[in-house]
Amino acid sequence: MCKGPKQVLILGGGFAGVYTARYLEKLLRSDEASITLINRENYWVYQPMLPEVISGSIGLTNVVSPIRRFCPRSNLIMREVENIDLKGQIVTVSPGFRPRQLQLNYDHLVIALGNITNFHGMPGLIENAMPFRTLADAMVLRNHVIHVLEEADVEEDPELRRRLLTFVVGGGGFSGVEVMAELNDFVRSVKRNYLRLRDEPHRCVIIQAGDRILPEMSEPLAMFAQRILRKRGIDIILNDRLKAATSERAFLQSGTEIPCKTLISTVPSALPPMVQNLDCPKDRGKLLVNSHLELKDYEGKVWALGDCAAIETIAGAKVPPTAQHAIREAVTAAINIAAAVRGGRRAEFGFEGLGTFGSLGHGAAVAEIFGIKLSGLLAWLLWRGIYLMKMSGLNRKVRITADWLLHLLFPPELAQTKLALESGIRNQHFEPGDVIFRQGDLGDSVYVIEEGECEVLCKRKGEQELLATLSGGECFGEMALLSDRTRNATIRARTAMNVLIIPKGDFNKLRQSVPAFGSIFTELVKRREVP
Repeated sequence: MCKGPKQVLILGGGFAGVYTARYLEKLLRSDEASITLINRENYWVYQPMLPEVISGSIGLTNVVSPIRRFCPRSNLIMREVENIDLKGQIVTVSPGFRPRQLQLNYDHLVIALGNITNFHGMPGLIENAMPFRTLADAMVLRNHVIHVLEEADVEEDPELRRRLLTFVVGGGGFSGVEVMAELNDFVRSVKRNYLRLRDEPHRCVIIQAGDRILPEMSEPLAMFAQRILRKRGIDIILNDRLKAATSERAFLQSGTEIPCKTLISTVPSALPPMVQNLDCPKDRGKLLVNSHLELKDYEGKVWALGDCAAIETIAGAKVPPTAQHAIREAVTAAINIAAAVRGGRRAEFGFEGLGTFGSLGHGAAVAEIFGIKLSGLLAWLLWRGIYLMKMSGLNRKVRITADWLLHLLFPPELAQTKLALESGIRNQHFEPGDVIFRQGDLGDSVYVIEEGECEVLCKRKGEQELLATLSGGECFGEMALLSDRTRNATIRARTAMNVLIIPKGDFNKLRQSVPAFGSIFTELVKRREVP
């Protein structure tokens, strides 16, 4: 009986996943193994250059490579992984256009699903903090920054203008520092295009839980980075962390409040739920693997790489979640999978790292290579040169080089690309004292209280009166929408609140489609009418 090729399934399209597929294509023939890679996007992101998308120094699509071209012999399934059955050797992925799940059997499995942003226990961050992990995150952030600049240019209220021009990043590691450096350069550069903002100061803040930024680097380089960033006007708050957020403020563990309209989080992170639920040994929440990168208790069948795995080198050193390590992990895993398919010597993971780079934007960086510490312009040129060489494909290298040259000659692009619908039902969090809307504002949404209490305040004859206190299960904001008038009262949070916001367009659709829904609010307006 003739056996077919072994089914090798790779979960995740980051550095670890795509490089495993790429090396397996070189090691195994098509009749030996069928390689399938599952990723929710059909492209691989060159993560180190992603922050430069914000400032526009690199074009949006030039930091990505289509997986089908990068791994031409691998089957790509652009779906979400929903379940992993290690004992049954089955992976279940999300439905496509048809509402049916797809189940895939495997002989060998590579889990390289990375981490996800986790805001558990941090009220308001899931609604108000912008994560920075994917290309979509970079696109959303860039468009948001342009939007707040447009709003600040026309805003008369100086307090709101200051909030619009305040940008906060939670996390002072490589990601947080590089994002803030690029964002600060971008805002400083484009403000001259706004007539009313040319002389208006903006504020950038990095919040770091440790006693210095860039804990991955040596202290002298980290201190150099802090001096450069502070010299460029970036505030650095150390030994503190984000605790909660609203649409108006960021709350720190120390009790400090930072009024802002832009909050970016590069921490914290957690394993994807389907990885957390795996019935296998773990180390500090991560998948436990041996020196061959095989999942414990599933040796020869399952390998775990990248951010989701607890990996140690042969010498016993903990492996950091960096691109250079992920690529070497992929090589080790590919060699061992090939050995499992057709026999041969297995490899152990012993890569200790070549060095670290951190861009500070505007012609400055910090670097440590083979123990040599560099900073300033030389480190920046070296950072760009090395990362450009590592970028896959000649066409991408040429495009990025052209982008960098054009960025030196011309100002950054200011066009905003709308990525989402103008409306949508969403959740929001408010802290005590937050004003949800003010008397005289235009009615744009209806609010349903899920938790907490708020006060209804009305200004009459120069005095502000308390009309009512609303609590969980009650709603407000419907009167202005149904009567097409401005708000007749101010709503202020009395306690911490979670509300469901229904924008005007969605509210009207519900009223038209579900008559009973509209009748409830019509009766509510009649009861609340004040003579």
